[in-house]
Amino acid sequence: MPIISSLISLVSSRRLAQIEHFKNNPEDVQTQQLKELLSIAKNTFIGKEYEFSSQMSYETFKSRVPVKTYDEIRPFIDRLRKGEKDLLWPGEVKWFAKSSGTTSDRSKFIPVTSNALEDCHYRGGKDILAFYHQQRPDTEMFTGKSLALGGSHEINSFSNDSFFGDLSAILMENLPFWTYFVRTPHRSIALMAEWEKKLEKITETTLNENVTTLTGVPSWFLVLIKHVLAKAGKNNLLEVWPNLELFIHGGINFTPYREQFKELIPSDKMNYLETYNASEGFFAIQDDLSVHSMLLMLDLGIFFEFLPLSEVGKPFPDAKCIDEVEAGVDYALVITTNGGLWRYLIGDTIRFTSLKPHRIIISGRTKHYINAFGEELMIENAERGLERACKETNAIIKEYTAAPIFMGSDTKGAHQWLIEFVREPSDMALFTDLLDETLRKLNSDYDAKRYKDITLDKPTVVKARSELFMDWLRRKNKLGGQNKVPRLSNNRDYISELLELNEFVIK
Repeated sequence: MPIISSLISLVSSRRLAQIEHFKNNPEDVQTQQLKELLSIAKNTFIGKEYEFSSQMSYETFKSRVPVKTYDEIRPFIDRLRKGEKDLLWPGEVKWFAKSSGTTSDRSKFIPVTSNALEDCHYRGGKDILAFYHQQRPDTEMFTGKSLALGGSHEINSFSNDSFFGDLSAILMENLPFWTYFVRTPHRSIALMAEWEKKLEKITETTLNENVTTLTGVPSWFLVLIKHVLAKAGKNNLLEVWPNLELFIHGGINFTPYREQFKELIPSDKMNYLETYNASEGFFAIQDDLSVHSMLLMLDLGIFFEFLPLSEVGKPFPDAKCIDEVEAGVDYALVITTNGGLWRYLIGDTIRFTSLKPHRIIISGRTKHYINAFGEELMIENAERGLERACKETNAIIKEYTAAPIFMGSDTKGAHQWLIEFVREPSDMALFTDLLDETLRKLNSDYDAKRYKDITLDKPTVVKARSELFMDWLRRKNKLGGQNKVPRLSNNRDYISELLELNEFVIK
């Protein structure tokens, strides 16, 4: 539709100019973001406690306000859920994003204010379209519909006026009515709570739609795609949706899934665009399809700070602001947002791949890593090691997790990898050697522990049975939405459960 494309171009031009401004003036834009946040919240409970004002300097702000984890702000969240107003942000909070970033039994509830919805999440969504249209001005994505695979929502039992659900569900629930002319499936199906019933209904109602765009978490989309192909009796997705051209993905690293998507969508014209949109805010977008990193969005109502990993755990750590960071260094992300989060340690670690513009990759989690022997193995190391091992042994991975094997009285430590393959390696021993070799090249701490097998033995790889991880998530009532398998763990809690379940098939 040339008319729609022209309108998108017209609307995007001004926004792209604003983005160019923060690319060139990151410190000024971030300083202004902090001043606006402090000014808006100065009459809230937390604003009065720390004497917020628009004139407060960054140095004063970080000396007064401690960095906090979810557990430390949970009492405020509980009060907000009961309807208390003006605590962390002006007014009453109606929506809470139920965090499904882990498979732990306890959930986190992140406040989603109207400002966060409109000025952060929705604005970030529009920015995706601006970036994509800029790079693909001849796009035909607007001739069809976008298939979004999200979560569900339900009424919060603490208050009849407050609600919680996956962030994706909250965004769907609050979209303007006209968006349903360009989206599929219908909201009543998209927000279904029971994953397997939702899978059936989505397949049934979208088979004959003109789907041009997919949006969601890669692992769950693979489940949907395979279900759609089975129902349609087709070999690849282009036989079902011939005009498909874009997958907007996020939530987990795309690397382990890239080859599967290429096989299921065999087209050089298919594009993959990564986003970093968490319950706490919209942080980054892949603004250049040729670069596998994302532009940090500096003007969506979020003030960013970056903690060197050695500073994590300190109440007043030596945080870095945007003009102090270095490329190639892992930082724990700390955010202050228009959702009422103040110096919140989100739990993700990021690494800058470039400065001005500030582009990042997600390198791991502050809790999801292996450091049982001082090896400091991060998710980014693991993904690159597996990528090489797969490439050279013609393997494809569906899911995986890894954990330490602790030292015994007469045994050394090691890492144990539990991997479910779509296509098994041509040589499992070579696969293991390549993984180990790549980790040693990427991580000097791991290499030091592996030196002559003095501390760590070579890793072991256990082949998981088909559908193991799906069965495990089903047992935990974690199917669908944005639920994720924990990739790396510093203990054996997850892998022990999985190994036990690996011994038999769930009927």
